[in-house]
Amino acid sequence: MSRLRELRREKGFTQIKIQMLTGIDQSDYSKIENGSRYMTFEQCKKLAFALETSMDYLAGLTNEKNPYPRSDQ
Repeated sequence: MSRLRELRREKGFTQIKIQMLTGIDQSDYSKIENGSRYMTFEQCKKLAFALETSMDYLAGLTNEKNPYPRSDQ
């Protein structure tokens, strides 16, 4: 999950800031970032929103960091 770490650092966020933005416990996020735990669909969605990217980028399905246009929902 080096993409998570890379994006988090690009934004200047700490793991605690990610916790505040997403509600994902810092220890759980740390495990996700280090690859010792998989993220759930909901966690991926929250992280993509907080890091302004797409879930596909976080999953390694694309190299395009920019998010897709989002709906107003």
